[in-house]
Amino acid sequence: MSLRKVFRSRKFSKSFMEVNAAVAPKVEGGEKKEEAGEEGNAWSGMLPELLGEIIRRVEVEEEQWPQRQNVVACACVCKRWRDMTREIVGQPHNNGKITFPSCLRKPGPRELPNQCLIKRNKKTSTFYLYLALTPSFTDKGKFLLAARRYRFGTHTEYIISLDAEDLSQGSNAYVGKLSSDFLGTNFTIYDSQPPHAGAKPSSGRSSRRFASKQISPQVPAGNFEVGQVSYKFNLLKSRGPRRMVCSLKCPATPLGETSDITSLDGNKTNSKDQATPTCTVLKNKAPRWHEHLQCWCLNFHGRVTVASVKNFQLVATVDQSQPGGKGDEDTVLLQFGKVGDDTFTMDYRQPLSAFQAFAICLTSFGTKLACE
Repeated sequence: MSLRKVFRSRKFSKSFMEVNAAVAPKVEGGEKKEEAGEEGNAWSGMLPELLGEIIRRVEVEEEQWPQRQNVVACACVCKRWRDMTREIVGQPHNNGKITFPSCLRKPGPRELPNQCLIKRNKKTSTFYLYLALTPSFTDKGKFLLAARRYRFGTHTEYIISLDAEDLSQGSNAYVGKLSSDFLGTNFTIYDSQPPHAGAKPSSGRSSRRFASKQISPQVPAGNFEVGQVSYKFNLLKSRGPRRMVCSLKCPATPLGETSDITSLDGNKTNSKDQATPTCTVLKNKAPRWHEHLQCWCLNFHGRVTVASVKNFQLVATVDQSQPGGKGDEDTVLLQFGKVGDDTFTMDYRQPLSAFQAFAICLTSFGTKLACE
């Protein structure tokens, strides 16, 4: 089940009830449930200390999916439980855990990157992003996002969604899109939600979600530009991998936890969460020529097993004002590579979010004759 479906479900799962039964005896001062008609009031009226202790124990015991759905179930009880759960769970950049759909727009962890898998379906031109739960490349993992490629006359678009079955801009599960030019060398990343307070949607017909007038004021009619990816031309056909530069509006590290803007999972974030994002310039890490193997090589630390022109590692430029300047070769912020016919790995870290990292990796698919 996707993050969106798990979070939006208001029903108590069997596993959630089992966790409550196991946790309740451990907590002193717990009160018996009231009658069925007053059960909702009983949950919302629980003492803050008791409520915090219950959610804290569930959070500690449920480290990974699918068990982590119990943490999401806690947030679905009522608003009071949701606020307490969000406070205890924290942000992905601190603990590296992806719990709610809103976490897909938050910066990744600082130290160790989040390891993900991308599965490709060539017949339907669909790509699926999963959070890796084991070191094995064959395990599917936890579903996060899906994208489908649509070809138009002069450009190509990838529609990114929280729902693997509903991939349209008019869907409530719509997250954003990736749009390319005719040659497939320049890409623009659009987000369905404003990246910060006061952000205005991009102008232009291609950036609008709906062809007609906006139907609901709760659904933004436009898309918000959050990044660009460019592949450099290789007109001389010199040997070497593709060269790319990314300019991104990365989400700012949140300082607070509650309030004004409603996100995809129904939570609200305040102006601190929606602080003006920082602009980050990334470039691909330069590979080294291996004389013995007679090929270009990068150290993917075992996360890439198949040689491909699609493989890349991105690092931040030392001088952010010079996009073509030298990169910080020691810290890889995003790496992408092939491990099977239709299976790829994607590892990302702060300041990138899962959504931005997925969009950047999607640019690598497709033939780029002018860049190879």
